[in-house]
Amino acid sequence: MNGINRNMMKLLISLLMTMMLVFTSACGASSETENKPGNTAANSEQAAANEPAPSEKATVYPLTLKDDTGTEITIAQEPTKVVTLVPSETEAIYAIGSGEQVVGVDEYSNYPEEAVSKPKVGDMTTNIEAVAALNPDLVLASSSMNTEAITKLRKLKIPVYATDPLTYEAVIAKIENLGHIMNKQSEAAEIAEHMRMVKQQVTDAVKDAEKKNVYLEFSPGWTVGSGTFLDELLTLAGGKNIAAAKPGWYEVSAEEVVTQNPELIIYPDLKEDPNPIVAGIESRPGWNVIDAVKNKQMFAVTEDPLVRVGPRLADGLLELAKVIHPDLVK
Repeated sequence: MNGINRNMMKLLISLLMTMMLVFTSACGASSETENKPGNTAANSEQAAANEPAPSEKATVYPLTLKDDTGTEITIAQEPTKVVTLVPSETEAIYAIGSGEQVVGVDEYSNYPEEAVSKPKVGDMTTNIEAVAALNPDLVLASSSMNTEAITKLRKLKIPVYATDPLTYEAVIAKIENLGHIMNKQSEAAEIAEHMRMVKQQVTDAVKDAEKKNVYLEFSPGWTVGSGTFLDELLTLAGGKNIAAAKPGWYEVSAEEVVTQNPELIIYPDLKEDPNPIVAGIESRPGWNVIDAVKNKQMFAVTEDPLVRVGPRLADGLLELAKVIHPDLVK
């Protein structure tokens, strides 16, 4: 993938962050249930569905819980200085009303607008010294994307809560747990309710519709297979992912896509003209016979909400559904 520009690398890294998923067991119930919310390592629909939502009672500190790395961390008191290492965590912490506690973010945290002016602590490589200088009492990270940074920060005795949700429900569970950590239970519950309502709206609308064969290209030459949140979103939205025969994210087999003959091709709007993904599709030998290409059924969707495992994943799901079944989802 040599030659991919900064914007393309950002998208690829954002999506690849779930490739090294860490599966850990959910926390067992105990007399300390109020202080130990469900483990956000619930990287499957079933696991997330079985996890009880954190209590809406005020959080009692010190709070001890495990994250998706299987590490037990203790948060001594309500966090007042939070650093986020990936955009999804920035969006989540702002969404639950804890934006004032954010003292540092990564270079790609561009939403909400208030986050843009926060001190930066690195891009794909975290600046450990910059994080330490902010003296945070909590760092929020991706357990797959920020592996090295997590190790280094923990050696400095800086509390790191790392997650890597794979499914839509696991994203909701993560947000609920962040609400418990930050003592913002009711705000987190509102976000969770909205996300579940959008999911219900979409699934109700497309439940009787015929599944449409969909090809998703998220970066030039790369598609997404089974066992990923994007594959799940395509399915929830009434599509059938033609790349689902393989797991994870992988480079495109041009011949296989022709053989599968998708009805729709979906790709992110990269705010580049021409979009390199479209240029690649249009230049591939033999792709002119694909139904989606012949019938001009190629659609751009908003980039960030689709690829960030945060509150706006609901927007990404809704937009996918509108593209796949525009007659059913408004």
